[in-house]
Amino acid sequence: MHPGASEAFPLTREDRAILDLECATIAGHTCKVVVAEGDLAIADLRTRIGAGVALTPELRWVLGGSADAPAWLPSERFDIAEHVRAPDSDGGPVPVDALPGEVSRLFAERLDRSRPLWAIDAIRMEGGDTALVLRVHHALADGTAAMRFARAILWDPEPGRDEAAERSPAATGECSPAAERSPAAAGDSPSPAEPESERRRRHLLAFFEHEFGESAHRSPFDGEIGTERRIAFASVPLTPLHDAAKALDEATLNDAVLAVAAGALRHWVETHHGSLKGVRARVPVSLHHDGDAAGNRDSFFTVALPLCEPDPVTRLRRVHAATTDRKVDHDAETMDSLLRGLAGISSELEHLCRKIESSPRRFAVSVSNVRGPREPVTILGAPVRSVHSLAEIGSRHALRISVVSLAGTLYFGFCADPHLIPDVEAMASGVETEGGLLVEAASEAG
Repeated sequence: MHPGASEAFPLTREDRAILDLECATIAGHTCKVVVAEGDLAIADLRTRIGAGVALTPELRWVLGGSADAPAWLPSERFDIAEHVRAPDSDGGPVPVDALPGEVSRLFAERLDRSRPLWAIDAIRMEGGDTALVLRVHHALADGTAAMRFARAILWDPEPGRDEAAERSPAATGECSPAAERSPAAAGDSPSPAEPESERRRRHLLAFFEHEFGESAHRSPFDGEIGTERRIAFASVPLTPLHDAAKALDEATLNDAVLAVAAGALRHWVETHHGSLKGVRARVPVSLHHDGDAAGNRDSFFTVALPLCEPDPVTRLRRVHAATTDRKVDHDAETMDSLLRGLAGISSELEHLCRKIESSPRRFAVSVSNVRGPREPVTILGAPVRSVHSLAEIGSRHALRISVVSLAGTLYFGFCADPHLIPDVEAMASGVETEGGLLVEAASEAG
């Protein structure tokens, strides 16, 4: 995936599909918001980040080729100052509670397609800290690849760090149900009493019902998307939530993430819409493998979030049951195979399939979870306080929830169209409340 000095590298089908989503109202990038202790000098940041870019060829690529055959080309001109931007010298430090607003403004901006498609804005915070807002076009990187870029250009190297291990999806990729699947749970071997053809028929019927069935109700997040964005952040301790999910139902951390997100959405919908109906969530699943350099290599499955269920423990159990079905049947891998097979037959068929599966009646909200560093990290020697992840919303999908972990904490990022999703901050607050309720329930049960 590394073009030579003058070599063009065609965009993959995944890259092109994401590039095609960008339009007048959708800026197709992903974002990491990193807060580090201390006032980091812009000159030092440029030196550190520039050294990382020199070892990461993708960050010097520029979009080229034709409309019918877009390709990545090595940039003939690269200036680190155009990508690592200093704070406005006329403005003072930004109050901590104003950071989401600053990120919202930057998130709505477009990346310059004449340059490599990424940028970092350094924001001086009141109290002396520095926030780094890293935006990377989603055609260049999914959540897994974006974390790989962050590691390459931001985190200080650690003595004795195993670089090969860190490149593996187990260390940096989606904290996905696929990654958690055990051989015993795979369920691929047919029963002696059940013919293979019958087992496959049942699997495919269930797959199409799960992945292409439409909701009977319109999602509260379905509407015409504008150009403005509203950002909100939340955090939940990772280990207590992980342990609570396991104790309550042998559920996974990903099940707990979906359950607390469902609880937060439940309260928001109850406040703003009154009627509580379940909504479908799309759950991205990383298909990256050890050492790959793919920018986008993931699939997904959908799962119903039981918003009408008031009890957080029962909600967790229902989510766990649903995700277990998707994992046992390998629905994410089946979807990937389907799209690749259609692409080999006809690009029009693949496009039609993508259009159907991206309908707001197919899923209401995307909830992604990417594993970040297990241990604390530093930038220029400064400890990193937090890392939040954000991803762009889509056509008729006014809300997206992204989660990333760092050193024992889960950081939630909410990206929304403020005209369709007022008070997204209430959702973020609800995540913290719901996480606490699950931990409390596990403590009482134990």
